[in-house]
Amino acid sequence: VLSSLPLQMMLYFNVYYFPVWCLAEGIMLHLKYHLLPWHYQFLLVTAFLILSLAEGSRLYLGYLGNLQEK
Repeated sequence: VLSSLPLQMMLYFNVYYFPVWCLAEGIMLHLKYHLLPWHYQFLLVTAFLILSLAEGSRLYLGYLGNLQEK
């Protein structure tokens, strides 16, 4: 058996914390968006989207890899 219980526990809790983080970051982005210059607005939205997609992919692939022992 190659699956890791500590890794699975961290992934499990991170699945619940990720939407909270996403919501908090989205609210902060909305609150400060109009105060920033256009290039910072673009960078902030781009970074938020990339980080959200990367974290969602990481969680999915972590579950898939750990539970199927790949």
